[in-house]
Amino acid sequence: MKTNLITLALLTFAFSVSAQKYDFQTLKDIETEPVQAQGITGTCWSFSSTSFLEAEILRINGKKIDLSEMYNVRHTYPKKAWNYLMRQGKAQFGEGGLNHDVINSAKIAGLVPQSVFSGYPNGTNKYDHSKMAEELETLLKKYANPEVQLDPKWKTEVNAILDQYIGKEVTEFTFEGKKYTPMSFLKMTQLKLEDYVPISSFTHEPFYKKFILDVPDNFSNGSFYNLPLEEFILNIDFALEKGYTLALDADVSEKTFSSKHGIAVIPENESDATLILTEIKSEKAITPEFRQQEFENYNTTDDHLMHIVGIVKDQKNNKYYKVKNSWGKDEKHIGNGGYIYMSVPYMKLKAISVLLHKNALTKKTKKALKL
Repeated sequence: MKTNLITLALLTFAFSVSAQKYDFQTLKDIETEPVQAQGITGTCWSFSSTSFLEAEILRINGKKIDLSEMYNVRHTYPKKAWNYLMRQGKAQFGEGGLNHDVINSAKIAGLVPQSVFSGYPNGTNKYDHSKMAEELETLLKKYANPEVQLDPKWKTEVNAILDQYIGKEVTEFTFEGKKYTPMSFLKMTQLKLEDYVPISSFTHEPFYKKFILDVPDNFSNGSFYNLPLEEFILNIDFALEKGYTLALDADVSEKTFSSKHGIAVIPENESDATLILTEIKSEKAITPEFRQQEFENYNTTDDHLMHIVGIVKDQKNNKYYKVKNSWGKDEKHIGNGGYIYMSVPYMKLKAISVLLHKNALTKKTKKALKL
């Protein structure tokens, strides 16, 4: 009887050690604006980048400013329409974009606060671009006929749709008792948009060089600096430790990316795919070769853009990145308060790219990239 009790105790102890629920401890937490919801839109790229710029403003001058995500969207759609029509309909036209699209928009059109340009149509408080996207695509397909001379009135019609669903352009406004234009407001924030650089890691292009990332949402043909995988991850870590956040483009199609549980992991064993969402399990070792393979076979795609704002660890000292999502905090996405704790293996495998301040790069990388 005594032997049986000892055996039972040992089995219970072994089970408790092997089946540990996540218990996270914060290592680094950089202040940002609250989690937002992009609603029924494909504008994660603007929510990601705008949140990133808000954090940069706070880091640079201590100001907390809720920037308008939809102002960037409003000024990017005409560029996407231009790209589609100039390529005579032989390009993707959709709701997607990348982090540099917000930087490009801000350079030309400036920035405005959310209180000035909410982007909510007809006094609503939820975003839904499904009808707008459908109307825009129908309109552009009508004009994208290479056998018919392009009528310049397409610009007026595109802007009319955007005015209806997102809002009319802003030329002047008052914020905290002062008058601004979007460009003077950008200047007030002290952001230097030329200081932000995108980095990535793929083996089909030379390292330490710029390359155009071949993904569907890169309609603006943005260039990225290519780094070896370990150096790519090292720079993410270095930036966070120095108090810089990063805008992230990543694949979220894995069933082990869960906004409900607030976790993103890559199990070593496929059989652990369900349990690993709530319990610590071994994760796969990610090599540059495997990362490249998953990119080339479409298992890794640029699904979703988010914002890396900190680092946490579990009770086994496994490290995770605290990633701010833009799906709100309802019961489907409550997770860790609307944040995703993304493991290092997940970041290694599924991060397409990150955008960061050039001074957030390590000295070695900065020198290699001639920045």
